[in-house]
Amino acid sequence: MPSSSGGLRFALVAGEASGDQLGAALIRSLRQRDPQAKFFGVAGPKMQAEGCEAWAPSEELAVMGLFEVLSHLPRLLQLRGELKHRLRIERPDVFIGIDAPEFNLGLARGLRDAGLRTVQYVSPQVWAWRQGRVRGIGAAVDLVLCLLPFEEQFYAQAGIRADFVGHPLADVIPEENDRSAARRQLALADRPTVAVLPGSRVGEVSRLGEDFAGAIRWLAERRPALQFVAPMANPAVRSLFVRALERHAAGVDVRVLDGQSHSALAAADVVLVASGTATLETLLTKRPMVVAYRLGALTAWLLRTFKLMKAPYFSQPNLLAGERIVPELFQEQVTPETLGSELLRELDDPAVRERQEHVFADIHRRLKRNASDRAAQAILGLLSTRPVADSA
Repeated sequence: MPSSSGGLRFALVAGEASGDQLGAALIRSLRQRDPQAKFFGVAGPKMQAEGCEAWAPSEELAVMGLFEVLSHLPRLLQLRGELKHRLRIERPDVFIGIDAPEFNLGLARGLRDAGLRTVQYVSPQVWAWRQGRVRGIGAAVDLVLCLLPFEEQFYAQAGIRADFVGHPLADVIPEENDRSAARRQLALADRPTVAVLPGSRVGEVSRLGEDFAGAIRWLAERRPALQFVAPMANPAVRSLFVRALERHAAGVDVRVLDGQSHSALAAADVVLVASGTATLETLLTKRPMVVAYRLGALTAWLLRTFKLMKAPYFSQPNLLAGERIVPELFQEQVTPETLGSELLRELDDPAVRERQEHVFADIHRRLKRNASDRAAQAILGLLSTRPVADSA
């Protein structure tokens, strides 16, 4: 029900840069339908630019790993408790958790128990590991908005309302990308280019940055004509990666950018990328890639020892393709030599590149569904139904 000022009131909690981007696009779509709507919660700069009142910055939630989160746990629990208390008083029309499921689902359950409607935008990878968590998701939220096509059926089998809305990145990234134009835009020479994306979080870059920088050195020694471009998600990861370059790739010309990931990807022939949203951006730009993933040693040991990982792949391109279409390297497999040799294989084999590009184009078409508009429509549809507390 609209507030007394005539607009619906949306509480949003977004984790890190990718959640901030999703949240900003969702706010635009919701505001088109309700110009008087109010937005508040945990927001990054893009959401704030769209008019979301930030109670805390989204960077507060940029923590990954089972054990890596422990040092941040007191702060995160305090923040979640403060948000729950404040939102129970504010009583927004709906709470929307954007990604960050470890933080958002616990918050959503407390709010749903208090009679508020709750939505999780971006499904946790419950289909990949610890599938028993699906029951907790059903108890926490009224609706899951899925970005990947196979997730909707997974939730339907568990009796949980879920809508596949597509992925917003598929809507904004062109289906064709001009490599030469992107190089001119970045003032790069028109010659073979490797884009390097070591992650958007400090933890990721601290685990992968040294080997990514080492791979740059390894490649430069074997192919001096190569040029390298590295778009950085934020100043903190830029500082960390620049130090890794100084230690392991001194003397190699690497163009380090602030943002501009899409231009860097469009300019590239091949891409070295940390597992995560950047792999999907690379896929949608139709660029061959090598994906790397490294967790803390104890987290990785638990995953392997107790076989917690159920999915056959960890990278989004392979999950969406249903096959190992791109090389994905995990933990001790991530070395400069292995990364570099896989990238050279893609550079030297046109058939490998063409196959990846063909599969990527098909996936792009499947994900391109006006996601933010579909998500807004689904949320407003939820608000037209009776809340859980009233229908009990």
